[in-house]
Amino acid sequence: MMVLDSFLVAFVQILHLIITAYIFIIIACALISWVNPDPFNKIVQILYRLSAPAYALVRKTKIPTIFGGIDLAPFIIILVLQFLDIFLMRLFSEILRSF
Repeated sequence: MMVLDSFLVAFVQILHLIITAYIFIIIACALISWVNPDPFNKIVQILYRLSAPAYALVRKTKIPTIFGGIDLAPFIIILVLQFLDIFLMRLFSEILRSF
């Protein structure tokens, strides 16, 4: 039981770290979009490649993401990621309590 508990705690912490890192990637992409970045910069290319799937997923839904010239897709992505993070943390904490 102790090994399974430790494994679940480690898994949840790594999942939390990945979600938090992805939130920072989305924030960085949103901030970079306010300036005219060099499209050949390796960091800009990596950030765009990492964030493009999330942006594509949000933009293909029926939810309008642009209001008054402001793209709210990063905000929507961050809200969904925060929801997933909180939900999964609570779910796994309940699973650990049940052991």
